[in-house]
Amino acid sequence: MGDNNSCKKHFVLVHGACHGAWSWYKVKPLLEAAGHHVTPLDMTASGINLKRIDEIQTIGEYTEPLIQFLTALPNDQKVILVGHSLGGLNIAVAMEMFPQKIEIGVFVTAFMPDHVHTPSFIFDQFVASMPDGGKDYWLDTKFENSGDPKETLTTMFFGPQFMSLLYHLCPLQDLELAMTLKRPSSLFLHEAWKPEAKLSKERYGSVRSAFVVCEEDQGISQTFQRWMISNNGVKEVKELKGSDHMPMLCMPKQLSDCLVEIAQI
Repeated sequence: MGDNNSCKKHFVLVHGACHGAWSWYKVKPLLEAAGHHVTPLDMTASGINLKRIDEIQTIGEYTEPLIQFLTALPNDQKVILVGHSLGGLNIAVAMEMFPQKIEIGVFVTAFMPDHVHTPSFIFDQFVASMPDGGKDYWLDTKFENSGDPKETLTTMFFGPQFMSLLYHLCPLQDLELAMTLKRPSSLFLHEAWKPEAKLSKERYGSVRSAFVVCEEDQGISQTFQRWMISNNGVKEVKELKGSDHMPMLCMPKQLSDCLVEIAQI
């Protein structure tokens, strides 16, 4: 790889809803074997993070572990943020807050908000893209709220049927692992429509971005992935043919190679 210092990158990996840093267990050693530094993070109330989802209310609180990590990062260092699925919102928040510390934001079949609308626009379009307005999409996913008018958070917990949909091309062992480790999460929809949630062209929009399309994804369809790419004007696009919604488990080597290629551009 030539001069290791010039090629070495620092990848920060952010998981999707109901998942944790554990979901990158196949990709982390592959990136490290290629000579890179890798930091998978648990978002708040995810993985082994001790908080519960009903103890937080905002996407900012949910993203706090990533915010703390980037706050502590020396000003002369930059990282490559990789967000999967809902993790696209986490890295978008970080790109808005720390554009000078992020070399590139990579959205892996991830929700990718724009800087023209509030993030709710992406979710509205996502629902509109589905047959019957998404009525049957969530299968056995459970949505709950506390009933307290002061608490606006609705939690979300993927059921076995929905998990099987996301993992339909993964090894059965990985689905079993996920069923054991999954935790409730949230789409933070109560916050996504607020004007102050809108991201800026000057900060979020100034950070280089890339998108990894998973062509057999039944969680976020290829059609909607490509709509988000077009909506954001993303120029750097990689494709994983034969990958479901969980490329880090379904095609870890191909995803790792993809990330390295994006990093070296």
